[in-house]
Amino acid sequence: MSITVAALRETAAGERRVAITPEVAKKLRGKGLRVLLERNAGAEAGFPDASYADVEFADAAAVLAQADVLACVLPPHDEVWAQLREGATVVGQLRPYGAAARIVAMGKQKLTAFALELLPRTTRAQAMDVLSSQAAVAGYRAMLIAAEAAPKFFPMLTTAAGTIRPSRVLVIGAGVAGLQAIATARRLGAQTEGYDVRPETREQVESLGAKFLELGVSAAGSGGYARELSAEERAAQQQALADHLKAVDVIVTTAAVPGRPSPKILTTAMVEGMKPAALIVDLAAEGGGNCELTQPGERVDHGGVTILGPLNLPAGAPLHASEMFARNVYNFVELLVQGDALAPDFNDELVAKSCVTHNGEPHFHN
Repeated sequence: MSITVAALRETAAGERRVAITPEVAKKLRGKGLRVLLERNAGAEAGFPDASYADVEFADAAAVLAQADVLACVLPPHDEVWAQLREGATVVGQLRPYGAAARIVAMGKQKLTAFALELLPRTTRAQAMDVLSSQAAVAGYRAMLIAAEAAPKFFPMLTTAAGTIRPSRVLVIGAGVAGLQAIATARRLGAQTEGYDVRPETREQVESLGAKFLELGVSAAGSGGYARELSAEERAAQQQALADHLKAVDVIVTTAAVPGRPSPKILTTAMVEGMKPAALIVDLAAEGGGNCELTQPGERVDHGGVTILGPLNLPAGAPLHASEMFARNVYNFVELLVQGDALAPDFNDELVAKSCVTHNGEPHFHN
């Protein structure tokens, strides 16, 4: 009997993505796998049931009872774990940090669970890297939100009423989200700068036609993340940044590390030193924000400066975000399937390091 790979309609508030798209369903069927979806699982992402070929549909309870592998974008409601068949495998963004109760619930069902956000940041893992694929969507959308909310045009315009100078845009953090935000700001015609404490990102920022902001502080780290700055380094960075921000119109901040609070980069004093009508879009709001004044999911007006803390931006572009996410899932599921059997190789670091539970036994520790 073939392995059943399944997905439910996502239930998190505002979530519109789906973990299995028609393209990926076809690839799974090509591998001899059975694909089972909850009815209308992909409808909000732009994939009605009719767009899936050779896929079975059922209600949520029947999907959970039959799934050998459940793919999900975000963790389902807690009661879902108890409805999964014992010994099933779960693949997706499982947000294991600080989620002891969820891990216990998965253990009771003897589930084997893989959190794709735990994958090592290696070349081989790139095809499965949901953090990167979804960050690209978030960075793009963050800059569109900034352009919409800013009281100024982004590009230079020459009109009969005179010349409008371009907005000065600064993107803090030159990871995947930051680079996509920089590229989008450039496409929109803004005078764009990028800043990151990792000096190796300069070339990437400049390759997009933006200027790299040099503040004289380096925090080159390992694993693709910056190391933590010393107190002296942080003070030097903040003073140089505060001086520079006085001339900036729009800031998009993107500095986040999974499982940790977002580093506070923009202080209240910095915000108060910015020009009137300046705008901050804090892409790290989910982790508390890079700005001291950020309120997750809210708009804050402070002394004429606006701070936005948008949440779950990839869900706002669900079709392309789902396509990329589902490809990530497919590439990881390929590691788990050997012929007609689920046989993950725990000698493979991609399998081992992303594992949260194996047959119910916890493999992840906060």
